[in-house]
Amino acid sequence: MLTPKFRLCVFLCAALLAACGARDDAAPAPRAALAVTAVRPAVETWPIQILANGNIAAWQEAVIGSDVQALRLTEVRVDVGDAVTAGQILAAFDDAPVKIDVAQARAALAQAQAAVKAARENAARARELRGSGALSEQLVTQYLTTEQSALAQSAAAKAALAAQELRLARTRVLAPDDGVISARNATVGAVSGLGAELFRLIRKGRLEWRAELTEAELERVAPGTPVRLALADGRTATGAVRMVAPTVDARTRTGLAYVDLPPEAGVRPGMFARGEFDLGDSPALTVPLQAVLMREAFSYVFRLEADGTVRQVKVATGRRMRERIEITAGLEAEARVVVAGAGFLNDGDAVRVEPAAPSPPGGGAD
Repeated sequence: MLTPKFRLCVFLCAALLAACGARDDAAPAPRAALAVTAVRPAVETWPIQILANGNIAAWQEAVIGSDVQALRLTEVRVDVGDAVTAGQILAAFDDAPVKIDVAQARAALAQAQAAVKAARENAARARELRGSGALSEQLVTQYLTTEQSALAQSAAAKAALAAQELRLARTRVLAPDDGVISARNATVGAVSGLGAELFRLIRKGRLEWRAELTEAELERVAPGTPVRLALADGRTATGAVRMVAPTVDARTRTGLAYVDLPPEAGVRPGMFARGEFDLGDSPALTVPLQAVLMREAFSYVFRLEADGTVRQVKVATGRRMRERIEITAGLEAEARVVVAGAGFLNDGDAVRVEPAAPSPPGGGAD
């Protein structure tokens, strides 16, 4: 005969088993973690570009200095920003002292030429009387030597006159080439020393952008490569590579590419600019930028699996254009990746794919 305690235990066990069975029968099916949209990668033709930073500078800057000494500057005819032509007078020094020196040099030359004339006549007579006994050989030699000395003094006087005339010409400071005045140190009334800088001239008005590129990037750029600059004020300018530096900085491992800029670019020396080197086109496997997540310094996408779950996949990215990004490794072209809702997912989550709004050309939504 069963005791009351035993009956109670049996009853409790039966009730517990019934409750467990009822709970198992009523357990709902797993719900999707999140409603998402998914797309397949698109293969597009994208431009190959190298991005770089650099400063705008003069193609060549000529330093125009003083060629005279201890003369007062009496006139300055140009200022910063003025366009000048080759041979144009930029400034003038007081030429009165130099004109006096020129006059003295001319007088000395005339005196030397008169001495040459007299010495030549004496030397000619000495040559006629040589051997006749009318003049001693010593005296003949003296006349001939005097003639040579007079000729030498005349040549020296001519050189002195030429030097003074050159000095007079240099009292006018001339532009060595066409260009634009970029700096002016000349001041009326100042007494400049020999070689003192008076002006700086941007030759031909030509400017260039000096882009800093890495060692690998330098190998991909060649003369003639088109470049588009984005200026700090929002404007753009175009140019072309003139030359690539033959050396690389040993400390920074960067080199310079020199990009010629047209006069209508509207830029100034010293400006900073970012630029894009256009190296042509190539195919690119692209996905919407929203589909790529950065986690722990790596790029990931969530690939949609056949069972309705997602798999976190590590990818390598490349170029970016508008709202799309290039995938260079880690993803197959036939895969489907999550776009909307990707930022809330974890590896292995179940999702419910909903229709996406029509996408722009280049990416198909599933």
